[in-house]
Amino acid sequence: MAELMLTAGVVLALLVFYLLVWTNVQTSAAQQDLLEEFRTEKARSAGKAPEVSIGEGLAVLYAPRLGADWRWVVLEGTDMGTIDDGPGHFAETALPGEIGNFAVAGHRATHGEPFADLDRLVEGDEIYVETTDGWFTYQVTWSRIVAPTAVEVIAPVAGHPGKKPTEHTLTLVTCNPRWASTERLVVGAQLVQTRAPGAGPPEGLDPAAREES
Repeated sequence: MAELMLTAGVVLALLVFYLLVWTNVQTSAAQQDLLEEFRTEKARSAGKAPEVSIGEGLAVLYAPRLGADWRWVVLEGTDMGTIDDGPGHFAETALPGEIGNFAVAGHRATHGEPFADLDRLVEGDEIYVETTDGWFTYQVTWSRIVAPTAVEVIAPVAGHPGKKPTEHTLTLVTCNPRWASTERLVVGAQLVQTRAPGAGPPEGLDPAAREES
């Protein structure tokens, strides 16, 4: 019995290490590769939006409220294999800057924890989206907690399925509470500024991030 309990303890410890440490290491490495690929593609595309396949980098997300070094490559797709490497774009939703709802899902715990502090975002906070064909500044307008079945939050008009969109919006989705998945925390934002690639990053972006972009 003692040996069995010891073995179970070791297995549990390894599982905890894997979830809390190793998955973060893996995601960090994946993000570094994705960012390098994104920068290469941006330089090659000369301001044109390339076609992006599932699992490839679509854009880079910045949220100054969450830290000067908070920067995540958003991948195309939301299957688990994809969002384990970073936030994922719901493929059926609008692209950054388009009319409609650019919707993104991300882990709140493990796998880099990109949306761990999403609850810190408040109305008026700016979220920057860098793409190969420009920069888009969104401003947070609302946040709420919903049931996992509330898929209407990623509709073209968030919360109003079937309604035709006329605005450019961003919706971020993650689990709530942080270490469970019984609910979803959803943050909505409105596009307030568009900048061409040649104009460079928005002025509100941290200087260090501006230099690296």
